[in-house]
Amino acid sequence: MDTDDLSEEVYKGIIIKSDLFHHDLALQFGVLSSNCINESEYLEKSLLMITEWESDIELAIDEIFFDNYPQIKRFKSVLKEIKESIKDVQKIPIGKRTYEKW
Repeated sequence: MDTDDLSEEVYKGIIIKSDLFHHDLALQFGVLSSNCINESEYLEKSLLMITEWESDIELAIDEIFFDNYPQIKRFKSVLKEIKESIKDVQKIPIGKRTYEKW
């Protein structure tokens, strides 16, 4: 799937939130979408990816950011915010989520 297929709630809660923090982080979530067949899988894989990063935060920073490394404390904080956004969206039935009409 493509990031264009994500609901507005997911796009704002993950892609926009991560891009406001650092574009390199948003790239990670954008690339992840291409490995998912639907939004539910994307949300689950996003949570798993965040959990993996949190298990070794310094390694994650080295692997994610190409330059202008963020502070560890701020990175942890934004990951927590994104996780909360994901969990909030998961509570919304798919039929109630907003999708952009083309």
